[in-house]
Amino acid sequence: MKKDIYIFNGGRLVRKDNTLLFESVEGKKYIPVNNIESIYIFGEVDINKSLLEFLCTNEIVLHFYNYYEYYVGSFYPRECLNSGFVTLRQSEFYIDYVKRLFIAKQFINGSAKNIIQVLRYYNSRNADLSQEIEEILQTLELLNSQETIEQLMAIEGNIREKYYKCFNKIISDKAFTYTSRSKRPPKDKINSLISFGNSILYTIVLSQIYQTNLDPRIGYLHSTNNRRFSLNLDLAEIFKPIIVDRSIFSVINKKIITSKDFNKDLGGIILKDEGRMKFVKELNDKLETTIKHPSLENKVSYKRLIRLEAYKLQKHITEGEVYEPFIARW
Repeated sequence: MKKDIYIFNGGRLVRKDNTLLFESVEGKKYIPVNNIESIYIFGEVDINKSLLEFLCTNEIVLHFYNYYEYYVGSFYPRECLNSGFVTLRQSEFYIDYVKRLFIAKQFINGSAKNIIQVLRYYNSRNADLSQEIEEILQTLELLNSQETIEQLMAIEGNIREKYYKCFNKIISDKAFTYTSRSKRPPKDKINSLISFGNSILYTIVLSQIYQTNLDPRIGYLHSTNNRRFSLNLDLAEIFKPIIVDRSIFSVINKKIITSKDFNKDLGGIILKDEGRMKFVKELNDKLETTIKHPSLENKVSYKRLIRLEAYKLQKHITEGEVYEPFIARW
């Protein structure tokens, strides 16, 4: 698969002939355009119309984040694969509440079962999570009897709060103790990592949806409202435990990231640039890791799994093939 480029420094990104050039105080760096899928910009970077036209021609998605790690927006090139037929079917499945509820339940079902897989892994490594696993399984049994999206969201919130409290048994460094979920701004280091990781995953999923016929504006668990995109939030739920959370456990327990990698700013805690680069590297290593897919002959990367998940949803909507979320088996 094509690669993603992350820019943390300030500078100027321009088109130079038929490739990209990034200029900063550290010098010039040419970026071959043929093998790029998305560009993530965290630093103060100047761009121009010529660059955007070039990115559009090469179907490269551009994501922007501000200094406080918040997602600002994306340059989503003119839809290259969007299909009017698929968009109509997506809308139909959103307007039909029974159909929407089924898909939304599958997203939560996939998310919860991947959470349980993560907990079982650490339980087998002496983290003693048996009680929490049982409690989450009992909560998950309530899923099918729920009749509204709001009730589903409550179930999802209940499971995730139980899950986040397990972090204290998985993470060895007490400086990253979890107390409660806090956002905008995150109040402690562990919340800072969760928010940053989830934010990156949302845009990674958005870039994968761009390669399909699906319209990212129409989600099912997350309402299609004034928010620009919502389908990427839905699909990301399935992959947060096995991509973002496992990366968090890895960078902390291996001491890749420590307390020194954070700043206190505007009443919250945010990663320093060096900390962001360390986390993004770990996340990318995870995305490029290949695994044996349960139903395919070939090994696939975690990043490829995300796109396959979008294809499965597209088949459910257009061909009546029942959508079943990806569940990790390791």
